[in-house]
Amino acid sequence: MQTITKLIALTVLCLSASIINAQDTIQTVNNKHKIETLERLKEGIQSQEREFLKAEVEAINLRQSKGEITNEEAENLKKEVAKKRALNIENRTAIVNNKIELLKRNEDGYYTDNDGEASKIGFNIGGNEGSFAGIKIKEKSEPKKYDLKTTSDFVLALGFNNAIIEGENLDDSPYKFGGSRFFEIGWAWKTRVFENTNFMRVKYGWSLHINGLKPDNNQYFVQQGNETILQEFPEELKKSKLSITNLVFPVHFEFGPSKRIDKATYFRYNTDNQFKIGIGGYAGFNIGTRQKLKYELNGERIKDKQKREFNTTNLVYGISSYIAFDEVALYVKYDLTPIFKNQIIDQNNISIGLRFDMD
Repeated sequence: MQTITKLIALTVLCLSASIINAQDTIQTVNNKHKIETLERLKEGIQSQEREFLKAEVEAINLRQSKGEITNEEAENLKKEVAKKRALNIENRTAIVNNKIELLKRNEDGYYTDNDGEASKIGFNIGGNEGSFAGIKIKEKSEPKKYDLKTTSDFVLALGFNNAIIEGENLDDSPYKFGGSRFFEIGWAWKTRVFENTNFMRVKYGWSLHINGLKPDNNQYFVQQGNETILQEFPEELKKSKLSITNLVFPVHFEFGPSKRIDKATYFRYNTDNQFKIGIGGYAGFNIGTRQKLKYELNGERIKDKQKREFNTTNLVYGISSYIAFDEVALYVKYDLTPIFKNQIIDQNNISIGLRFDMD
């Protein structure tokens, strides 16, 4: 349960981070909104300074009426405050005009206005330029790199899981279809292979694979020495599930069209709303295996969590592929290594589902 909780927390963090990172994509809209606000601010500056001047003149007149200052002194003071307020309007309006021109000149969104605080520290989580594992701490606004060959994505996948057993059809699997599922979470970098085309990319990174198997016919897994077998449970099972967690490092060759976007100071290849095909594989190692059993005994509900090796394969590798449109893909992965070691008949894990690559 702790492992699942941590994974959920990590998922929520990454999703929240993606929302934070998405703010950059609407920078142009934000800039237009800021310009409109600044135009209204200029009108407010004049009204505000005039109100200040009015209050100061009234104070001078009050002092004059009380005999605290002479008529000549009052006139000089009024000229001074009028000059000060006129200069305030001029200087404050100039600052606002400069900000407006700055935002207009950078409407493509690669400049982030820090309200005059160029050294203000920001914290970004997501697939931005210059990030490492999607995390970047920046001290000031920076222009985009002219050519960015590597980008990064948050990877989330889920779907159905089962096993292909040597000498048997998938229809004869002892595991429940629909009840057995897989979950994947990770991070992937994508690098353009060729200099002048983005048709082929290499996608690589890390992922957690959690493969679940739910035995059918009231069975559960039993480790007998160097072999793991299925046996019928003596009580009626409400739930029987084996979860195998692997840390793997996938590599895919991704193919598909992209749109080139040219700006004044940089260019990018964009694969949004495009078809993509990925072909590759993964390799890694097992980091945990456990079995969860739920049943009733003498009217008492029992939850039995067994965390042990169950003779699962320590080093794993396999092949995987996906066909995607935009950020959503149909995803298949197959372990070339057997689920359990030292078995008379090998079983190999297979998964099919949906994959989301979110930048």
